[in-house]
Amino acid sequence: MKLVLVLMSGVMFGLGLSMSGMINPTIVLGFLDVAGEWNPALMFVMVGALLMTTIGYRLVFSRQKPMFDDAFHVPTNKQVDIRLISGAAMFGIGWGMSGYCPGPAISGLVFFQQETLLFVFCMFVGFQLSHMLKRKALLTKQQVN
Repeated sequence: MKLVLVLMSGVMFGLGLSMSGMINPTIVLGFLDVAGEWNPALMFVMVGALLMTTIGYRLVFSRQKPMFDDAFHVPTNKQVDIRLISGAAMFGIGWGMSGYCPGPAISGLVFFQQETLLFVFCMFVGFQLSHMLKRKALLTKQQVN
């Protein structure tokens, strides 16, 4: 049952992104082009998402525990470090250059567009490189200690 709900949530998310046009990178790039032909569509989607998230979090966290788990799993690390800053910078640069965010790119895979396929491939290569670098840094740190 849990997997069915996860799948349904992902499909709804993807449909929402598709219906709002957010899988089209030109809309995102139009929003970022404040000095040119600015397109406010992304701002309206973000405001709608923020409103729904605010309501959803209030409803979910008013419960003692999640419906399909024993406890809530929320991040506890509140430290701003180089990994957070560099990751956010890489995300922003990639988003600004391509117009793709990971969620919309994955949703856009159903249309088999070459640039979307290339972006998602490169995104997963980046994920793997990040994990390899993290693993190497941990091994180096262990050897020093």
